Amino acid sequence: MKKQPLRIALITGLYAPFLTGVSIAVHQRVRWLLQQGHEVFLIHPEINDQYPEEVGSRPMAGLKELQSFPKFSSYAFPTQPLIFYKSLPQPLHNRHWSDTKLLENFKPDIVVVEEAPQMRGFYSLYLQGYGRPVGIEYARKTGTPIISLFHTDIVAYIRYYMGNQFFSFIRPMLPMLIKQFSEAYDYNFFPSREQLEKYKNLKSQRSEYLPYQGIDCQKFNPANICYNPIPNDNRPTLLFVGRIAPEKSVIQLLDIYPIVAAKIPDAHLVIVGSGPQQEEIRQRAAKFGKGVTVWGESHGTELLGWYARADVFVNPSATENFCTSTNEALASGTPVVAVKAPSTSEQVVPGRNGFLAQPNSPWDFANKVIRILENPNLKQEMSLHARFSVLEYDWSVCMEKFEQRLYQIVEKSNNLATAPISS
Repeated sequence: MKKQPLRIALITGLYAPFLTGVSIAVHQRVRWLLQQGHEVFLIHPEINDQYPEEVGSRPMAGLKELQSFPKFSSYAFPTQPLIFYKSLPQPLHNRHWSDTKLLENFKPDIVVVEEAPQMRGFYSLYLQGYGRPVGIEYARKTGTPIISLFHTDIVAYIRYYMGNQFFSFIRPMLPMLIKQFSEAYDYNFFPSREQLEKYKNLKSQRSEYLPYQGIDCQKFNPANICYNPIPNDNRPTLLFVGRIAPEKSVIQLLDIYPIVAAKIPDAHLVIVGSGPQQEEIRQRAAKFGKGVTVWGESHGTELLGWYARADVFVNPSATENFCTSTNEALASGTPVVAVKAPSTSEQVVPGRNGFLAQPNSPWDFANKVIRILENPNLKQEMSLHARFSVLEYDWSVCMEKFEQRLYQIVEKSNNLATAPISS
């Protein structure tokens, strides 16, 4: 018997045209839920003229696609640029808009908040943000279940941006803050088991592992080589796809590249993406001539072609939380070399679909890349295993688990609401 569709309010701190892995995942999640017949009210950040020109010039195709579904509605909440990173939004304080009123009008069965810490103001160290946990006031007033989906390793971001000295100063306060914040939500879901353990050790409450962060394995596959963006270029290609920002450690690729090129003289590093470090990377890459290409943003079949074209996907970031682009590369049959981080060991099995390198060690990272490029048989074997290793994270598989969990939470909430009160 088919279950009754749910009314789902989904509040997100990131969405198009703010280009991040979270934005893309939110769009895919909403679309999948709509395709299953659920009614979805998407509360997302607005774009205004305070952001860099390249942000506003990006297409809003995602929202237009969702608007074709009759059970979709949305609201764009007022925002301002994040003080530390002008290309990302922060919601205006709750004095300026009311999440409670929006939810009262929609009357959801369940509330899903994506990047809840970011909306609260963790990214700006409480200098910005909504001023209270998003969605909580309505949930407590009505007894509606509310869940938080954890995307970003915010503790790692704070440590990276603020430095070890500042981090050591605030480190004793983190368990108290994380405990207080996580207790506000009925459930906090993590897509990585190791990240979950890390945050449980930091006193995160009501926290569970749920593999909700999938990718479309039909869309990302080795056959996309037909979209090869450089069809007449047969050089061994190292590919990075993501935001060109300090926490992604993209600049380390320019330390890794010459070590690789010393052994593989025709090696070609391609950096796909945009961000605050883009011009700095471009200027520093100039000394390598045609050996390094800073491509800029890539979309559609061109991006699919890059993943399938690459010989090795490289991810030097130690701040990832079950990185989407790493899984997209694996689904495309491309071996991965990534640094050891809390979630990468769940994605990369050393010697099988890639290698893990020590963080901040260009020599170790480069030698892992060289080992793949110098051994065609190993590369071919890794390519075969790469795709099979990620099939369990296919989008439909992950979303079915997510949908099932939503039904369980709503059913439990309804049972509690109708249970007789004992005297």
